[in-house]
Amino acid sequence: MKLVNTHMLKMFLAILFMLLLNSIHAQTYSLQQCIDTALVNNKKLQISKNNQQISEQKRKEVQANLYPKVDVNGEYKYFTDLPYQLMPLSTFNPQSPEGQFKEAQFGVPHNINANLQVSMPLYNPQLYTNISATKMAIEMSSLQHKKTEEEVFFEVSNLYYNAQILQNQLAFIDSNINNNKVLLKNMQLLHSLLLAKQTDVTKIELQLQQLITQHELLLSKQEQVLNALKIIMGIALESNINVEQQIIFETQPEQTSLNNIDIALVQQKTKLLDMELKSIKRSRLPTLALFGMYGTTGFGYDQQPNDFLNFYPISFAGIKLQYPLFHGFSTQRKINQKKLELDNANLQLEMLNDQTNMQTLNARQQKSITQKTVKNTKKQVELALKVYQQILLQQKQGTANLTEVLMADNTLRDAQQQYLSAIISYLKADLELKKITGNFKSITN
Repeated sequence: MKLVNTHMLKMFLAILFMLLLNSIHAQTYSLQQCIDTALVNNKKLQISKNNQQISEQKRKEVQANLYPKVDVNGEYKYFTDLPYQLMPLSTFNPQSPEGQFKEAQFGVPHNINANLQVSMPLYNPQLYTNISATKMAIEMSSLQHKKTEEEVFFEVSNLYYNAQILQNQLAFIDSNINNNKVLLKNMQLLHSLLLAKQTDVTKIELQLQQLITQHELLLSKQEQVLNALKIIMGIALESNINVEQQIIFETQPEQTSLNNIDIALVQQKTKLLDMELKSIKRSRLPTLALFGMYGTTGFGYDQQPNDFLNFYPISFAGIKLQYPLFHGFSTQRKINQKKLELDNANLQLEMLNDQTNMQTLNARQQKSITQKTVKNTKKQVELALKVYQQILLQQKQGTANLTEVLMADNTLRDAQQQYLSAIISYLKADLELKKITGNFKSITN
């Protein structure tokens, strides 16, 4: 029996040493520090920021169509066979009858063209609408980035609360292990005085062994949660971090404002679809553009006795009016499709409003219930601790048996776990309410 006790004591001391070593070298992060680190290093947020820049570049790309376009063209052709053309025979012989033709080759083998072409839109209603649509797309990208931030806030806070409850569970188990060690010493003393049975000592040893095993399992689970927290924060898995053990429990004020990001996204999507519909309709309107060219054309002949290479200037300027008269009803089909998409977006917005109202109501009820549960379980822990201390005192005095002590100990542990669970449930309910109502800023205040 002494060998068993020595083995359990060594295991407990090893675990305690590991905890102490970890607490010395681990950097303790507050919830605010975890969120700030995630805002800088989280890869989802970095992707979202890049998407914002992509939207801005797309806007500039569309807006660049308003500027003049300048193209430099160069071309060289060598005709192995000059092109033929049929000419009336009367061109060569005025007395030839009508309806007779003679083939003739025109041009020279060497042709060189070099020119500078300029074009600039003067009036393009569809282009102006597309520019406005890209600005709306930028706003949507900004809303999407905000949603990603909220998701990161939610994930970090959720993992942080889980890590806190595990750390407090470990603290409670450490306290219970100490209590069981004291109880085991008392029972071993009573057994040596023939005032207690060996089975009573064995029961306490068994419970102590169960607590140590539970402690090891919680340590493993805590490591998994901390690793997940590191990933969200964007730091290396090799980093040694910890969370604050003290759970800051304060009654949070009711969230009255509704700034749901999903609703804002659907609203922005509806505006964007409406702008796209206007763009398609305006594609039926005429467009006006300015264009011009300045260049040179070269002709060359490389046979004797008249070999030459001469260049001649060419330039022009003009205004182009284009009016889409008939495109096979394709534009109307696009308009019909966009109208249906717009109807779906409006229906989705109504459905999302109803769903958000229901979720807000449920979250407020859950928050209210968990807040009451925290108060009740806190009183239960205080009462269970008093009962355990009284039963332990009575056991020392011989007025209470071991079964009553073990029952009081189990009741205390259950009350402690329920209290921790109630606190975390309240914090998560408040977190869920902030997520639904779009009030995540108050998390870190």
